[in-house]
Amino acid sequence: MGVVTIQIIDGADRGRTYEDLATPVTVGREEGNSIQLNDERVSRYHLKIQEDHDKYVLTDLESTNGTKVNGEDIQLRILRFGDMVSVGRSVLVFGSADQIAGRLASLRNGSDPDGASSVPPSLGEELHWRERPADAATLHSPVAPELPERLSPGQAAQLSELLEYIHVRLRNLLATVHSPEGADIVTLDTRQWQNLVELQGRLARYLREIAEPERE
Repeated sequence: MGVVTIQIIDGADRGRTYEDLATPVTVGREEGNSIQLNDERVSRYHLKIQEDHDKYVLTDLESTNGTKVNGEDIQLRILRFGDMVSVGRSVLVFGSADQIAGRLASLRNGSDPDGASSVPPSLGEELHWRERPADAATLHSPVAPELPERLSPGQAAQLSELLEYIHVRLRNLLATVHSPEGADIVTLDTRQWQNLVELQGRLARYLREIAEPERE
């Protein structure tokens, strides 16, 4: 069972820090949640954070107003130290000051963003990470995720087929891009643009189906 620290930096409960909460952690407006928020735009049971294979996974519990991580609407997301979770009018930061400092130091040293840095961070400097826009931008930049582990042969084949489908469609789209000589722009005809939009829509449906599988 893992433990997490969550800081509330905006909303009616701003300034509160919940340290060493045992997972799973629930956040919501109702009494009985691990973190109870005084926010009428937060659902009674809004989200859950649980540990799975040494990663922390956030799940939106079909909340009315949704959940954002670093500004993006999500249903399911792996959390990293320093991620900002927005629910209603409240903003939560995942991780302790030390954990966020360690991730910033790892990012600057080019090591694994999720791992511990081999160089101890300068905590006095890192604790002011919110005051450094460049560091904050780096911290919340999209990170290429790792492939899932412990897949069965069938699951691995299915994932490979899905990624191959996306790869081929993107390759075909890139082959239609035009770049006029001497220009700094590229163009895509309307039909292929709609093809790209359709692909994004398909990916959006995949994401929802993964986050909300049909109940048997």
